[in-house]
This record gives sequence, structure tokens and C-alpha cells, in this order.
Amino acid sequence: MPMTGSKAVLRLVAFAVLAGFSVDQASATEAVTAGSIMAQVAANQDRSEKLRSQYVYHQRIHVVSRKGNGKVLREETADYHVVPKPDGTGKALQQLTGRYWHEGKYVEFSGEPVPEPDSTDAELVHSFREDLTDDHSKDGLARDLFPLTTEQQQDYQFRLIGEETFEGHKTYHIGFTPKDSEDIDWAGEAFIDESELQPIYVFSKLSKRIPFGVRTFLGTDLPGIGFAVHYRRQEDGVWFPTSMGSEFKIHVLFFFNRKMSISMENKDFEHTHVESKIVEGNQ
Repeated sequence: MPMTGSKAVLRLVAFAVLAGFSVDQASATEAVTAGSIMAQVAANQDRSEKLRSQYVYHQRIHVVSRKGNGKVLREETADYHVVPKPDGTGKALQQLTGRYWHEGKYVEFSGEPVPEPDSTDAELVHSFREDLTDDHSKDGLARDLFPLTTEQQQDYQFRLIGEETFEGHKTYHIGFTPKDSEDIDWAGEAFIDESELQPIYVFSKLSKRIPFGVRTFLGTDLPGIGFAVHYRRQEDGVWFPTSMGSEFKIHVLFFFNRKMSISMENKDFEHTHVESKIVEGNQ
């Protein structure tokens, strides 16, 4: 029996309402999914931080300072032996090598004290080498660069970009930004292993450029600053950050320009049975 005009209209209206409801529901589900994924990542990272305190490993940090035209002015490579401590990690410098441009040629050096430590490039390289890591974290990585733990996630909002294969893993592709859109903080994306809900790769950059007024008043800008980190699963199931890198420019007082390259590698992980010592240290 053919539909009357009114019935056809009613059905179209009902279909439109249901379609709209489905879209709304899908959006809500997506938002909840992104949040629930990262909540589980946070719980896993909280546990991983505790487990990482039972490892010793080798850490290499390489920092290069270049002029705007790409000419290397100074570079240093530092090798550390990293050991757990009750409140974080302890690092023992094993080797330090480098070179710097001096009177028309490169001068190589090894060990401390480094030559010309008060030069601008020496201070820049040393500062970034020290600031890249954090002695109060269990993996030696600066804690505020990536919002992965429960505490760090409190100031961020997340969105599910999609699901895709990344470096051979099925992953959730998650975007993150500060909850307060006026904040100048880190924003970026993370690829989360679907089966273990652990990060495989995360990159971050400043959520917004330093305001023009601040850049003008201070004469300072950091265009392109950001960081990227890879995580890898160890044989016993603990996930560790294994590499991190960054490359950005520094403009100061309108005449000083540098291009900084920074990389960190963690390797040669060894599980130590130090949990009882750590417990005693926390008591």
C-alpha cells in the first residue's frame, strides 16, 4: 500500500532524527574512547615507572649547536651509566667527547673539564644536555615533555584520530592539546599499541607560538621546538623510552641565531633486583 505524503514525511523526519542521534552517539563514543584509552595508558605508565626503577642501562646524549647556515660550532656526545635511586635515577658520566670551532678550525676534546666552558655555544650545549633528562624520573626522561602518566594527563584533552598500523603494530592514533587553549604548553600526537595500551611513538610541539609581544619585548623566539620519543618493549614486558630527538632554532636579540639538534638513546637494559633497597630508601 503506497505511503501518503504525511507518512513519508514522518518517516524522513524519524530517519533524520535517528541519523543525527547516531552521529551524536558516535562522537560521544569517540571522545570516551580517546579518554579511556589514555586513562589505561596512564595506569600502565604509572606501573611502568615503578618497574623501570629496577633497571640499569646505558644512555647516550648528543647535542649540536649550528649557525643559521648549518655550520657546526660545537657538538658533544656524553655516555652515561644510569642506575636506579629511591627518588629517581643516578647518572655516572662514562665518556664525554666533542669538538668546537676555534680560530678557523675544529678542535677535538675528550673528558672534563671541557674547553671554553663559558662560551655561548658551550653553555647552550651543556644546558640542553642536562635539561633533556630528569634525575627524578625512573627512565631519565624529562617528565613534562609528554602527557602519559596520570598526573601529567590532568591538564590535557585527547581525541581519537583513528586506528592504523605503525611500525608493525596495530595502534590507536591519539591527538592531545592543553585543556586551557590559552596555555602555551605541549601538544602533539601519540601512537598507542592496541594490545598492550603502551605508547610506541609520541611527538610534541608547543601548542601555540610565543606571543608576538613577548617575542618583541624579549627579542627571543624558539620556532619549531618540539620533541619525539620512541618506546620499546623489553623482554620481560617493561616498556622503556629508547630514543628521543629534537631539532629547533633559537633567535635571541635579533642578531643571535642557532640551530640546535638533540638526540638521546637508551640501550643495554639490565634488570637488577633492587626493589628491596628502593623500599628501604623510601622508608
